[in-house]
Amino acid sequence: MNPPDRPAAAAVLVDMDGTLVDTEALWLLAEVDTMAALGGTWTRTDQALCLGGPLERVVTHMLDISHTDMPAKDVGALLLNTVEAHLRAGDISFTEGTRELLDSLVEAGIPLALVSASTRALVNVVLDRLGADHFVTTVAGDEVTRSKPHPDPYLIAAARLGVDPVWCAVLEDSPTGVAAGLASGGVVVAIPHLVTIEPAPRLIVVESLADVTAAHLHEWVRDANLPR
Repeated sequence: MNPPDRPAAAAVLVDMDGTLVDTEALWLLAEVDTMAALGGTWTRTDQALCLGGPLERVVTHMLDISHTDMPAKDVGALLLNTVEAHLRAGDISFTEGTRELLDSLVEAGIPLALVSASTRALVNVVLDRLGADHFVTTVAGDEVTRSKPHPDPYLIAAARLGVDPVWCAVLEDSPTGVAAGLASGGVVVAIPHLVTIEPAPRLIVVESLADVTAAHLHEWVRDANLPR
């Protein structure tokens, strides 16, 4: 447990798509293109159902609604290739307030980890475009046995940083990611945009990371770990 005279947030673990960067529109374009190739259609409702991955869940849903005979692994490869093409060609930018928050956390000496359900290839495309200098370590979805909503990616990130996950703040935008963060024992800050997320124990909901500071994260982590 952290000594009471020290800041409470030992590390901040950040989701990528929709949280760190505004890539959900590019994912939607790629999903629409992939489904068209399979002879089906993809809507915002489908996107919301699959928000946060993992890839296997998205592929299973595509197979269910397209009735294609294409093997799941080929559908997954087609989707990933299409997403990568859109990421390389499209505009990738930090979500509102994110760059400023990350800069302030680095300045405060709080270690950061990027924890994504996307594959390493997609993570690297984003980091190549925006820079990886904020992060001590990064964890991709295809580098873990069980991706989100399982806690494994966040537990691995905390272990790499040498911190207890209960003293970590987890930044997420999807119910799948929130479930992973809570299961890891972390204190989750959710920034929902496609699916409603309600506050709960160890779960704070904000409209934008522009409303979040290092002081807020320290306060929320400290308060969540007070004896009840």
